[in-house]
Amino acid sequence: MKNPLAPSAGKRARRGADWVQVPTIDHEQHDGLPLPRRRVAYISLAIALAMAVLDGQIANTALPAIARDLHASPTASIWVVNAFQLAVTATLFTFASLGGLKGPARVYRLGVIGFILGSLFSALSRSLPELIAARVLQGIGASAIMSLSPALLRDIFPSSQLGRALGLNALVVGTAAAAGPTVGGLLLSVASWPILFAVNVPLGLANVVLNRALPDDRRNEGNLDIPSAISSALGFALTIYGLDGFAHNQPPAAIALPLTIGLVSGWYFVRRQFRLARPLIALDLFRISSFAIASAASLATFTAQGLAYITLPFFFQIALGRTPLQSGLLLSAWPLSTAFVAPIAGRLSDRYPVGILATSGLAILTIGLALYATLPPNPSTAEIVTRAMICGVGFGFFQSPNTREILGTAPREKTTSASGILAALRVTGQTLGAALVAIVFGVFGAHAVAGEGAARDAVIRAVPAALTLAAWCAGLATAASGLRLLRRPR
Repeated sequence: MKNPLAPSAGKRARRGADWVQVPTIDHEQHDGLPLPRRRVAYISLAIALAMAVLDGQIANTALPAIARDLHASPTASIWVVNAFQLAVTATLFTFASLGGLKGPARVYRLGVIGFILGSLFSALSRSLPELIAARVLQGIGASAIMSLSPALLRDIFPSSQLGRALGLNALVVGTAAAAGPTVGGLLLSVASWPILFAVNVPLGLANVVLNRALPDDRRNEGNLDIPSAISSALGFALTIYGLDGFAHNQPPAAIALPLTIGLVSGWYFVRRQFRLARPLIALDLFRISSFAIASAASLATFTAQGLAYITLPFFFQIALGRTPLQSGLLLSAWPLSTAFVAPIAGRLSDRYPVGILATSGLAILTIGLALYATLPPNPSTAEIVTRAMICGVGFGFFQSPNTREILGTAPREKTTSASGILAALRVTGQTLGAALVAIVFGVFGAHAVAGEGAARDAVIRAVPAALTLAAWCAGLATAASGLRLLRRPR
C-alpha cells in the first residue's frame, strides 16, 4: 500500500527548476514497517551497531594492561585488535550473500548472538591465545551486524525516509566512534580490562529481545558458493594484512607474500562472480553508473579519512606533546560534527539531489583537510578544533546522501550485496589510508629515527605531506562525485 504521507514522483518533479528534480531511486515503492514496530527495530539496530563500532577500537586503550595481565609482549597484544579487524573484513561478503539467501534478519540475529558469545569469552579469557580466538568470534558477529544493517534499514523505513534513516545511522556510528577512547578510559578507571567486553553481554541480550521487531525475512533459492567465500576471505584478509605491514614497518618479504596472495585471491573472486548464475556478491551493480560513481567517491573519501585519523594523533602526541586522552578529545570534534550534521543531510537527501549534497560536502572536507595540512607548528586548540569541525561537517554532508544512493540505486533483490559492498568500501579505504600514512612517514624517516628530538622532527616533516595527500584524495572524491551533476535529470 502506498504511504499517503510520501510525496509522489510527480509532485517531486514539479518542485522548482529542473536541477532540483529528484529521480526516484527505489525500483519499487516500499512503505517499511508500521511505526511502533519500526522504532523498536531501529533501536535494536542502533544498539548492535554501536557495540560493534565501539569494540573495533575500545580495546586499544587496554592493550598495555592486557599484555601485563596475560604475560604477553606488547607486539603480541596488538593481535587483540588485529584479530577482530581481520575477522570483520574477511567475512563481509559472505554474510552479505547469506543475508540474501537466508534472509538478512535471520543472519543478522545470528551475528548478534555470535558477538555476545565472543564478548563473553573475551571477558573470561585467561591467556592471550584464548582472547585472540574470542575476538575472532566477536569480529565475525560484528561483520554480520555491519554488513547487513544498511540492508535492514532499507526494509525497516519507507523508501521516502531512507536518507533520514541513514542519517540516524551515521549519528550512531559517529557518536560511538568519538566515544570509544573515552568510554574505554572510564571503564578501565573502575574495573580491569575484562569489563570492556563483559558490558556487551547484558546489552546484547536486551538486543536479542528487541530483534524480534526486525522485518520478516524473504528467503531465496540457492546455496552459498564456497570457493567465492574462501577467495573473498583470503583476498580481503591477506591484502589488508599486507597493507597493515607498512604501518608496522615489517620487512618487504613479510609484506609482499600476503599482499600477493591476497590480490591473486581477489582477482579470482571477481572473475568467478561474473561467471556464476548466482554470485556471492552482485558485482554487476558497478555497471549502474550512479552506483559506480558513489562507490568510487566513497572509497576515496574513506582513504582520506584513514590518512587523517592515523596522522593526526602522531602530530598531537609527538609534535605537540599532548596526552593520548587530549589527542582523542581533539580528534573527537570530527566524528561529533559528523554525527550532528549527518541526520540533517540524510533528511535533505530524501528531497534534493544527492549529487549536490555529497559533492558540496566533499568540497568542504577537502578544504578542511587542506587547512589541516597548513597548520602552524604550534597551533592553538581553537585552530585544531575548527579544522576538525570543518572536516566533520563536510564528511557528514557526504556520508548519508552517498550511502542513500549506493543502497537506493541497487535493485531491492540485490540490497544485501550493496550493503556488503558499502561496508567493504569503508574498511578498504580506511586500511589503504593507514598504509599510505606508513609509506609517507617512512619516506620522511619517521620510522627509522632514534631519539625523542629526532622523532619529533621527522613527524613534523611528515605530517603536512600525509595531510596534503589526504586532501588530494578528498579532492579526487569531489571530482568523482561531481560527475553526478553532469547527468541529465530523469
